[in-house]
Amino acid sequence: MKGIKRFCKKGKLSPCYVGPFEISDKVGRLAYRLAWLPALSSTHNVFHISMIRKYVSDLSHVLSFSELELHQNLSYEERPVRIIEKGVRKFRSKSLPLVKVLWSNISEKEATLELEDDIRAQYSELFGKT
Repeated sequence: MKGIKRFCKKGKLSPCYVGPFEISDKVGRLAYRLAWLPALSSTHNVFHISMIRKYVSDLSHVLSFSELELHQNLSYEERPVRIIEKGVRKFRSKSLPLVKVLWSNISEKEATLELEDDIRAQYSELFGKT
C-alpha cells in the first residue's frame, strides 16, 4: 500500500487540505456545509469550523485546482516527482541509505524520507541511468 493514501485519514501522506470549496450554508454555530464535488458525494459535506481554512484573496494568486482521481474506496495513488536529497542514517550496527522524496499533490515541506532500496525498486526512473 506504499504510495496509496486515503482521503480524510491520518497517515504519512494524508493531505492537510482538499479544496477550495465554497461554503453553501451554515448548519450550526460552528458547522458549515460545503459545496461538494460529485466524486466526493459519498463523503459527509458538513465540517467543523476548525477543519476549514479561510481563503485570503489576492489578485496575483491564481488557483490551480487539479481534480483528484478517486477510487471507489476514496483512495488515490501518489506518484513521486523527484528526489530532493540523499543521505545515510547511521545506527550502532548498520547504516540505512535514505532518500527524501517529493510526491505529487503535496508541497516540498511535506516530502518524506524513504528507504533508497524501496524507491529504487519501485521507481527506478527517478535515479536516472546508473
